[in-house]
Amino acid sequence: MSVTDIPVAERPVWHHRTLLGRLAIYAGWLGLVALFVWCWNIMTERTMWVFVYDAPHAAADLASRAWPPRWSYMDRLWQPLWDTINIATLGTLLGIVLAVPLAFLAASNTTPSRMILRPAALFCIVASRSINSLIWALLLVSILGPGILAGILAIGFRSVGFIGKLLYEAIEETDIAQIEAITATGATKAQILNYGIVPQVLPSFYGISVFRWDINIRESAILGLVGAGGIGAQLQASLNVLAWPQVTLIILVILATVVVSEWVSARVRHAII
Repeated sequence: MSVTDIPVAERPVWHHRTLLGRLAIYAGWLGLVALFVWCWNIMTERTMWVFVYDAPHAAADLASRAWPPRWSYMDRLWQPLWDTINIATLGTLLGIVLAVPLAFLAASNTTPSRMILRPAALFCIVASRSINSLIWALLLVSILGPGILAGILAIGFRSVGFIGKLLYEAIEETDIAQIEAITATGATKAQILNYGIVPQVLPSFYGISVFRWDINIRESAILGLVGAGGIGAQLQASLNVLAWPQVTLIILVILATVVVSEWVSARVRHAII
């Protein structure tokens, strides 16, 4: 008996989901809405809505006082801007020096000890990535005092996790055929590492390093807010005295610096990779 022989009124009706499935979906959406409302109430519990309603007028007033920028203040920004670039560059170099050994220890195909050294290296990488550069700067400023050194170390310690993670993943993704070919010649472990793994990883290493330097330019620009030197210190000083035209100029300088660093990073990565 075929389906066409069954009367139309008695034919089974196909549904995309069963009744229980549809009810589960509706219940899930209802739960999401309830969760959103609950989170919204928690976030806005202490919100003073009178300030929120007045925010457009306050923003317009602030913009009118901040424009035009105080271009004459630029003479005092060259040295802090140079300090910011140095913080990013030296911090990136420090991160590279610390991250490269950790990456080779964390990679499963190059670590000498999977039971001890690899978990320790992975822990260091995760710990570095878990702490923001501003928090590193706060800790180091409290230990070393305010200045560029704290900023360099903060950028370096933060860069270890980023560079180390991407680099050890690149090491683990190396072509095993090349390594086996070199191993078949009787090469030592050092020779296998030098001729089989490092040449495959170098393009990724250069790209990761330049990309991290580009990120560090942005991060180092605000470390001065917590006393770690650079142009952020000038920004904090201008904010403290409500010198809004100076703040506008500093923001424009930071924006221009980031745009230039992005262009340099893209050109270098294109030339290398």
